[in-house]
Amino acid sequence: MSGSYHERVAHDGVSDWGQPPRPAPGFSPFQRLARVHAAATSTDAVIAVALAGSIFFSISPDAARDRIALYLALTMAPFALVTPLIGPIIDRMPGGRRAMILVTNVGRLVVALLMIRHIDTLWLFPEAFALLVLQKSYAVAKSAVVPRYVPSESNLVQANSRLALISAVMSLLGAGVGAALVFLGSPAVAAGVATAGYGVATAITLQLPRIPVARNKATSTERSALRASTILLSASAMAVMRGAVGFVTFLLAFELRGGEEGLDVSQQGAALGGAVAAERGIDIVGDPGAPAWQYAVVVAVAGLSAFTGVQVAPILRRSVVEELMLLGALGLGLVAAVLGSMTGGLMGMALLSGGVALAAAVARLAFDSLVQRDAPDANHGRSFARFEARFQVAWVVGAFIPVILPIPVRLGSGFVAALAAFAVVSFIVGRRRIAVRGNLRRRGDRGDDP
Repeated sequence: MSGSYHERVAHDGVSDWGQPPRPAPGFSPFQRLARVHAAATSTDAVIAVALAGSIFFSISPDAARDRIALYLALTMAPFALVTPLIGPIIDRMPGGRRAMILVTNVGRLVVALLMIRHIDTLWLFPEAFALLVLQKSYAVAKSAVVPRYVPSESNLVQANSRLALISAVMSLLGAGVGAALVFLGSPAVAAGVATAGYGVATAITLQLPRIPVARNKATSTERSALRASTILLSASAMAVMRGAVGFVTFLLAFELRGGEEGLDVSQQGAALGGAVAAERGIDIVGDPGAPAWQYAVVVAVAGLSAFTGVQVAPILRRSVVEELMLLGALGLGLVAAVLGSMTGGLMGMALLSGGVALAAAVARLAFDSLVQRDAPDANHGRSFARFEARFQVAWVVGAFIPVILPIPVRLGSGFVAALAAFAVVSFIVGRRRIAVRGNLRRRGDRGDDP
């Protein structure tokens, strides 16, 4: 049976796990999920800042690329397995997706605890990417349970918008806390606080209701609705946006990594001293990198842009159809990438990260709304989980490119611009084809001559 938790309890008289329903004191199921999301996303930001102040970004990129590429490849494995095979089973289990949220929070707690000891060792790399897998898995599980925790399907887009807003605000807050901890203490201190943050998220997760996302297998009607041309075209546009986010994330991460200072060669006798040092294998050049404040600026711009996107998107949706919102998001990504490529430097990186973050936020809300509009009878929890898993794979694929290839930022911005331009053209052509087929179908239904 479809509908929210409250509607099913009111109809059946029992809860999903066969016990008489008990009124939940205090927070509603969605409010509890929002609290879990707030704790998890803010803690993710703290851990991200801890990584920025550790060996993770100070090690030579050439020494890290192969290792990072391997771990990124491993992040795709859970989605390739969970989506077609395990996902449907988990959806039918009472509390299956809730259990996934619990596992991802407990897992992140354990990884953050290990990072305290390994913050300056190579063990940090597998731990960081285990954290990445858990974060992506959490996003899939969260997308699945949202439709089951809202009062009605009509509140779904509003609920997703509210969670996106919480994510933007709490990520900025968490980044600020993490920066203060790294500056006043050390990255290990930030990892310790993150451990406590994941503990809070885990405790709140235990208060979520155990509700199956989908009692029955997907029907042919539901599968047909989700294969509608408008949904498939929009999903492709959304995958491009998510891939661009992954690409820009690692492009800028390598560009803004930290570095190590070389020896001072400006003094008298530097040439002789440098020759001796070089003969003995002592680094006199160093591994120069961008100062930490530049990384903070780019992250802050991306966070503020995401916050702006989730604020603007609901306003746009009142007067603009979802397809135009998606097209506008792709166009915004194109403009931001072009400006970033033309400008260069810190300003160019800020334009690129901010524009892509803003476009992705608007596109996500438009996509959620479009699926709800064009597939009203589908199980949206199951549907959103599958789409989210595909989008996460697109994120990883996008991230692979700057990890494997050392790409200058301006060239990377040009690549994003070319990808966005292709997506814009493809979306416009696809929309016209859908419109033509719709007109032909309507004329055929009326019996008009073609």
